[in-house]
Amino acid sequence: MGRRQNDSDFGRFAIFILLLIGTISCSTVYLFLKVVLRPTSTAPVTVSEKGDGVGLVVNDDDDLRGSEEGQCCRGIEHLELWGEAVKWGSDFKVNSSEDCCMACKGMCKDDGGPCLCNSWVFCSDREACGPRFGECWLKRQQDALNPDRRDSGDLVMWTSGFVFNKEEGIVGLETDHGILRVELLPECAPHSVAYILELLALPHCVGCQIHRAESRGSFWDSKGNHIEKAPYGPPFALIQGTLESYGSIFNDIPKEHCPAIRRGSVAWVGSGPEFFISLVDHEEWRKSYTVFGYVLSEDMGILEKISQLPTKSEVWNNINVSVLENPVSVRFRRMNTKS
Repeated sequence: MGRRQNDSDFGRFAIFILLLIGTISCSTVYLFLKVVLRPTSTAPVTVSEKGDGVGLVVNDDDDLRGSEEGQCCRGIEHLELWGEAVKWGSDFKVNSSEDCCMACKGMCKDDGGPCLCNSWVFCSDREACGPRFGECWLKRQQDALNPDRRDSGDLVMWTSGFVFNKEEGIVGLETDHGILRVELLPECAPHSVAYILELLALPHCVGCQIHRAESRGSFWDSKGNHIEKAPYGPPFALIQGTLESYGSIFNDIPKEHCPAIRRGSVAWVGSGPEFFISLVDHEEWRKSYTVFGYVLSEDMGILEKISQLPTKSEVWNNINVSVLENPVSVRFRRMNTKS
Protein backbone atom coordinates (compact mmCIF):
# COMPACT_ATOMS: atom_id res chain seq x y z
CA MET A 1 0.00 0.00 0.00
CA GLY A 2 1.30 3.42 -0.91
CA ARG A 3 2.31 5.90 1.75
CA ARG A 4 0.21 9.05 2.04
CA GLN A 5 2.12 12.20 1.08
CA ASN A 6 2.52 14.52 4.03
CA ASP A 7 3.03 18.32 3.97
CA SER A 8 6.81 18.03 4.15
CA ASP A 9 6.93 15.83 1.05
CA PHE A 10 4.67 18.21 -0.83
CA GLY A 11 6.91 21.18 0.00
CA ARG A 12 10.01 19.43 -1.25
CA PHE A 13 8.19 18.53 -4.48
CA ALA A 14 7.13 22.15 -5.05
CA ILE A 15 10.72 23.38 -4.61
CA PHE A 16 11.91 20.79 -7.14
CA ILE A 17 9.32 22.00 -9.69
CA LEU A 18 10.39 25.63 -9.23
CA LEU A 19 14.08 24.74 -9.74
CA LEU A 20 13.22 22.78 -12.89
CA ILE A 21 11.25 25.71 -14.34
CA GLY A 22 14.14 28.09 -13.60
CA THR A 23 16.66 25.82 -15.31
CA ILE A 24 14.50 25.52 -18.43
CA SER A 25 14.01 29.30 -18.57
CA CYS A 26 17.76 30.01 -18.32
CA SER A 27 18.54 27.44 -21.03
CA THR A 28 15.95 28.97 -23.34
CA VAL A 29 17.38 32.47 -22.90
CA TYR A 30 20.95 31.20 -23.49
CA LEU A 31 20.02 29.43 -26.72
CA PHE A 32 18.15 32.49 -27.96
CA LEU A 33 21.11 34.80 -27.35
CA LYS A 34 23.52 32.31 -28.93
CA VAL A 35 21.51 32.26 -32.15
CA VAL A 36 20.86 36.01 -32.28
CA LEU A 37 24.42 37.08 -31.49
CA ARG A 38 26.25 34.44 -33.55
CA PRO A 39 28.64 36.15 -36.02
CA THR A 40 27.85 35.52 -39.66
CA SER A 41 30.13 35.34 -42.69
CA THR A 42 29.66 35.57 -46.41
CA ALA A 43 31.20 32.81 -48.51
CA PRO A 44 33.27 33.66 -51.58
CA VAL A 45 31.43 34.28 -54.82
CA THR A 46 31.75 31.19 -56.99
CA VAL A 47 30.56 30.23 -60.45
CA SER A 48 29.37 32.75 -63.00
CA GLU A 49 28.75 32.50 -66.69
CA LYS A 50 32.31 33.76 -67.24
CA GLY A 51 33.82 31.35 -64.75
CA ASP A 52 34.47 32.23 -61.15
CA GLY A 53 33.84 35.75 -59.96
CA VAL A 54 35.62 37.73 -57.28
CA GLY A 55 33.37 39.89 -55.16
CA LEU A 56 32.02 40.09 -51.65
CA VAL A 57 34.19 37.72 -49.68
CA VAL A 58 34.68 36.87 -46.06
CA ASN A 59 36.02 33.39 -45.46
CA ASP A 60 36.86 32.16 -41.97
CA ASP A 61 38.70 29.03 -43.15
CA ASP A 62 42.01 29.04 -41.26
CA ASP A 63 43.45 25.90 -42.85
CA LEU A 64 45.83 27.64 -45.23
CA ARG A 65 46.44 31.08 -43.82
CA GLY A 66 50.13 30.30 -43.56
CA SER A 67 52.95 32.67 -42.82
CA GLU A 68 53.83 35.90 -44.55
CA GLU A 69 55.74 35.88 -47.84
CA GLY A 70 59.40 35.01 -47.49
CA GLN A 71 58.79 32.64 -44.59
CA CYS A 72 56.91 29.84 -46.33
CA CYS A 73 58.91 27.09 -48.03
CA ARG A 74 56.90 24.51 -49.96
CA GLY A 75 57.48 21.98 -52.71
CA ILE A 76 55.65 19.70 -55.12
CA GLU A 77 55.23 16.09 -54.07
CA HIS A 78 55.97 13.27 -56.52
CA LEU A 79 58.30 15.44 -58.61
CA GLU A 80 62.03 14.93 -59.16
CA LEU A 81 64.03 17.80 -60.59
CA TRP A 82 67.38 17.14 -62.21
CA GLY A 83 70.28 19.58 -62.45
CA GLU A 84 73.80 20.12 -61.18
CA ALA A 85 74.13 19.23 -57.50
CA VAL A 86 75.73 21.89 -55.32
CA LYS A 87 75.19 19.76 -52.21
CA TRP A 88 74.79 16.00 -52.38
CA GLY A 89 71.86 14.45 -50.58
CA SER A 90 73.84 11.30 -49.84
CA ASP A 91 75.88 13.45 -47.45
CA PHE A 92 73.10 15.80 -46.31
CA LYS A 93 69.89 14.68 -44.61
CA VAL A 94 67.17 16.81 -43.02
CA ASN A 95 63.88 16.14 -41.25
CA SER A 96 61.40 17.64 -43.71
CA SER A 97 60.92 19.11 -47.17
CA GLU A 98 60.61 22.53 -45.55
CA ASP A 99 64.05 22.13 -43.97
CA CYS A 100 65.46 21.17 -47.37
CA CYS A 101 63.84 24.22 -48.96
CA MET A 102 65.22 26.50 -46.25
CA ALA A 103 68.71 25.06 -46.79
CA CYS A 104 68.44 26.00 -50.47
CA LYS A 105 67.19 29.50 -49.65
CA GLY A 106 70.11 29.89 -47.28
CA MET A 107 72.45 29.76 -50.28
CA CYS A 108 70.94 32.94 -51.76
CA LYS A 109 72.77 36.21 -51.19
CA ASP A 110 71.03 38.88 -49.14
CA ASP A 111 71.97 41.55 -51.69
CA GLY A 112 69.71 40.00 -54.33
CA GLY A 113 72.58 38.41 -56.24
CA PRO A 114 72.44 34.96 -57.82
CA CYS A 115 71.40 31.99 -55.69
CA LEU A 116 73.96 29.19 -55.60
CA CYS A 117 70.95 26.88 -55.17
CA ASN A 118 67.75 27.50 -57.13
CA SER A 119 66.09 24.09 -56.76
CA TRP A 120 65.97 21.31 -54.22
CA VAL A 121 64.93 17.65 -54.09
CA PHE A 122 63.93 15.84 -50.89
CA CYS A 123 63.34 12.10 -50.44
CA SER A 124 59.98 12.36 -48.68
CA ASP A 125 58.27 8.97 -48.98
CA ARG A 126 59.57 7.11 -45.91
CA GLU A 127 58.52 3.67 -47.16
CA ALA A 128 59.75 4.08 -50.74
CA CYS A 129 62.93 5.95 -49.77
CA GLY A 130 63.98 3.44 -47.13
CA PRO A 131 67.48 4.35 -45.90
CA ARG A 132 67.52 7.32 -48.30
CA PHE A 133 64.65 9.01 -46.46
CA GLY A 134 65.62 12.58 -45.60
CA GLU A 135 68.18 13.03 -48.37
CA CYS A 136 68.23 16.69 -49.41
CA TRP A 137 69.79 17.43 -52.78
CA LEU A 138 70.50 21.11 -53.41
CA LYS A 139 70.79 21.88 -57.11
CA ARG A 140 71.49 24.65 -59.57
CA GLN A 141 69.34 24.82 -62.70
CA GLN A 142 70.99 26.31 -65.77
CA ASP A 143 67.66 27.94 -66.62
CA ALA A 144 65.59 28.67 -63.52
CA LEU A 145 62.48 29.38 -65.62
CA ASN A 146 62.79 26.07 -67.48
CA PRO A 147 63.85 23.54 -64.82
CA ASP A 148 65.08 20.11 -65.83
CA ARG A 149 62.36 17.65 -64.77
CA ARG A 150 63.51 14.07 -64.53
CA ASP A 151 60.34 12.33 -63.39
CA SER A 152 56.86 12.92 -61.96
CA GLY A 153 53.85 10.84 -60.96
CA ASP A 154 52.45 9.02 -57.97
CA LEU A 155 55.30 6.49 -57.90
CA VAL A 156 57.99 9.17 -57.58
CA MET A 157 59.33 9.28 -54.01
CA TRP A 158 60.78 12.78 -54.24
CA THR A 159 59.44 16.24 -53.38
CA SER A 160 60.98 19.15 -55.28
CA GLY A 161 60.79 22.92 -55.23
CA PHE A 162 62.15 26.14 -56.72
CA VAL A 163 63.95 29.09 -55.19
CA PHE A 164 64.35 32.28 -57.25
CA ASN A 165 66.31 35.40 -56.62
CA LYS A 166 64.54 38.62 -57.56
CA GLU A 167 65.77 38.75 -61.14
CA GLU A 168 65.20 35.05 -61.82
CA GLY A 169 61.65 35.15 -60.47
CA ILE A 170 60.28 38.03 -62.54
CA VAL A 171 58.24 37.35 -65.68
CA GLY A 172 56.31 39.70 -67.92
CA LEU A 173 52.56 39.61 -68.48
CA GLU A 174 52.31 41.27 -71.87
CA THR A 175 49.24 43.28 -72.88
CA ASP A 176 48.46 45.82 -75.60
CA HIS A 177 48.66 48.49 -72.90
CA GLY A 178 52.10 47.60 -71.58
CA ILE A 179 54.00 44.81 -69.87
CA LEU A 180 53.24 43.97 -66.26
CA ARG A 181 56.30 42.64 -64.48
CA VAL A 182 55.24 39.94 -62.02
CA GLU A 183 57.45 38.64 -59.23
CA LEU A 184 56.59 34.96 -58.74
CA LEU A 185 56.45 33.21 -55.35
CA PRO A 186 57.72 29.65 -55.93
CA GLU A 187 58.39 28.90 -52.26
CA CYS A 188 54.82 29.82 -51.29
CA ALA A 189 52.86 28.64 -54.34
CA PRO A 190 55.00 26.02 -56.14
CA HIS A 191 52.12 24.37 -58.03
CA SER A 192 50.92 27.74 -59.29
CA VAL A 193 54.40 28.85 -60.35
CA ALA A 194 55.03 25.52 -62.12
CA TYR A 195 51.91 26.17 -64.21
CA ILE A 196 52.99 29.73 -65.02
CA LEU A 197 56.36 28.36 -66.20
CA GLU A 198 54.45 26.03 -68.54
CA LEU A 199 52.63 29.04 -70.01
CA LEU A 200 55.93 30.90 -70.26
CA ALA A 201 57.30 28.15 -72.51
CA LEU A 202 54.44 28.58 -75.01
CA PRO A 203 55.00 30.87 -78.01
CA HIS A 204 51.44 32.13 -77.61
CA CYS A 205 48.71 31.86 -74.99
CA VAL A 206 45.61 31.76 -77.17
CA GLY A 207 42.59 32.30 -74.95
CA CYS A 208 44.50 33.97 -72.12
CA GLN A 209 42.84 37.31 -71.54
CA ILE A 210 41.53 39.95 -69.16
CA HIS A 211 37.75 40.23 -69.42
CA ARG A 212 36.73 42.15 -66.30
CA ALA A 213 38.03 45.54 -65.13
CA GLU A 214 36.86 47.63 -62.19
CA SER A 215 38.45 50.83 -60.95
CA ARG A 216 39.04 52.00 -57.38
CA GLY A 217 36.07 54.35 -57.65
CA SER A 218 35.78 56.56 -54.58
CA PHE A 219 36.21 53.66 -52.13
CA TRP A 220 40.03 53.43 -52.07
CA ASP A 221 42.79 56.02 -52.38
CA SER A 222 45.59 55.93 -54.97
CA LYS A 223 47.80 53.89 -52.64
CA GLY A 224 45.16 51.18 -52.26
CA ASN A 225 43.95 52.13 -48.79
CA HIS A 226 40.25 51.78 -48.09
CA ILE A 227 38.38 55.00 -47.37
CA GLU A 228 36.82 54.93 -43.92
CA LYS A 229 33.08 54.16 -43.91
CA ALA A 230 33.06 53.62 -47.69
CA PRO A 231 31.58 50.38 -49.06
CA TYR A 232 33.86 47.63 -50.35
CA GLY A 233 32.30 47.57 -53.79
CA PRO A 234 31.17 47.36 -56.44
CA PRO A 235 33.42 48.41 -58.07
CA PHE A 236 35.94 46.05 -56.46
CA ALA A 237 39.15 47.62 -57.79
CA LEU A 238 40.57 44.67 -59.72
CA ILE A 239 41.09 43.16 -63.12
CA GLN A 240 40.08 39.56 -63.76
CA GLY A 241 40.69 37.12 -66.56
CA THR A 242 41.67 33.59 -67.49
CA LEU A 243 45.07 31.92 -67.95
CA GLU A 244 44.04 28.85 -69.91
CA SER A 245 45.52 28.38 -73.36
CA TYR A 246 43.30 26.77 -75.99
CA GLY A 247 44.46 23.25 -76.81
CA SER A 248 46.16 22.75 -73.44
CA ILE A 249 44.83 20.58 -70.63
CA PHE A 250 44.31 22.53 -67.43
CA ASN A 251 44.41 20.72 -64.08
CA ASP A 252 42.97 22.42 -61.02
CA ILE A 253 45.59 24.22 -58.93
CA PRO A 254 45.52 23.08 -55.27
CA LYS A 255 44.97 25.77 -52.68
CA GLU A 256 48.34 27.07 -51.55
CA HIS A 257 49.58 30.11 -49.64
CA CYS A 258 46.73 32.56 -48.96
CA PRO A 259 48.07 35.82 -47.54
CA ALA A 260 46.03 38.99 -47.31
CA ILE A 261 45.26 40.51 -50.70
CA ARG A 262 47.39 43.60 -51.25
CA ARG A 263 47.69 46.15 -54.03
CA GLY A 264 49.37 44.26 -56.88
CA SER A 265 48.54 40.73 -55.63
CA VAL A 266 48.14 38.19 -58.45
CA ALA A 267 45.87 35.35 -57.31
CA TRP A 268 43.69 32.52 -58.52
CA VAL A 269 39.93 32.58 -58.26
CA GLY A 270 39.22 29.18 -56.73
CA SER A 271 41.45 26.56 -58.38
CA GLY A 272 42.04 28.58 -61.56
CA PRO A 273 42.39 29.18 -64.43
CA GLU A 274 40.46 32.37 -63.58
CA PHE A 275 42.80 34.87 -61.94
CA PHE A 276 42.70 38.45 -60.72
CA ILE A 277 45.07 41.28 -59.89
CA SER A 278 44.04 43.64 -57.13
CA LEU A 279 44.42 47.40 -57.42
CA VAL A 280 43.99 47.86 -53.66
CA ASP A 281 44.36 46.25 -50.25
CA HIS A 282 41.39 43.94 -49.65
CA GLU A 283 41.64 43.24 -45.92
CA GLU A 284 38.00 42.16 -45.88
CA TRP A 285 38.74 39.13 -48.05
CA ARG A 286 40.60 37.44 -45.18
CA LYS A 287 43.13 35.34 -47.03
CA SER A 288 40.72 33.44 -49.25
CA TYR A 289 42.78 33.24 -52.45
CA THR A 290 46.08 31.62 -53.45
CA VAL A 291 48.53 34.42 -54.24
CA PHE A 292 51.29 33.34 -56.62
CA GLY A 293 52.86 36.67 -57.51
CA TYR A 294 52.95 40.46 -57.23
CA VAL A 295 52.99 43.13 -59.90
CA LEU A 296 55.95 45.46 -59.42
CA SER A 297 54.84 48.82 -58.04
CA GLU A 298 56.32 50.66 -61.04
CA ASP A 299 53.85 48.88 -63.34
CA MET A 300 50.65 49.50 -61.38
CA GLY A 301 49.89 52.45 -63.67
CA ILE A 302 49.27 49.97 -66.50
CA LEU A 303 46.67 48.21 -64.36
CA GLU A 304 45.03 51.53 -63.54
CA LYS A 305 44.84 52.26 -67.27
CA ILE A 306 43.20 48.89 -68.00
CA SER A 307 40.70 49.45 -65.18
CA GLN A 308 39.50 52.60 -66.98
CA LEU A 309 38.75 50.89 -70.30
CA PRO A 310 35.11 50.84 -71.56
CA THR A 311 32.99 48.21 -69.85
CA LYS A 312 29.44 46.91 -69.77
CA SER A 313 27.49 45.81 -66.70
CA GLU A 314 26.70 42.18 -65.97
CA VAL A 315 25.39 40.32 -62.94
CA TRP A 316 27.39 37.34 -61.66
CA ASN A 317 25.84 35.46 -58.75
CA ASN A 318 23.74 38.50 -57.81
CA ILE A 319 26.78 40.80 -57.86
CA ASN A 320 27.14 43.67 -60.32
CA VAL A 321 30.42 43.45 -62.22
CA SER A 322 32.04 45.45 -65.03
CA VAL A 323 33.02 43.39 -68.07
CA LEU A 324 35.33 44.80 -70.73
CA GLU A 325 33.68 45.58 -74.03
CA ASN A 326 36.86 44.33 -75.70
CA PRO A 327 38.82 41.73 -73.70
CA VAL A 328 42.57 42.32 -73.42
CA SER A 329 44.78 39.45 -74.62
CA VAL A 330 47.74 38.52 -72.43
CA ARG A 331 50.74 36.22 -72.60
CA PHE A 332 53.77 35.56 -70.43
CA ARG A 333 57.25 36.44 -71.61
CA ARG A 334 60.76 36.36 -70.22
CA MET A 335 62.28 39.51 -68.82
CA ASN A 336 64.13 40.86 -65.81
CA THR A 337 64.00 43.94 -63.62
CA LYS A 338 66.17 45.85 -66.07
CA SER A 339 63.75 45.33 -69.00
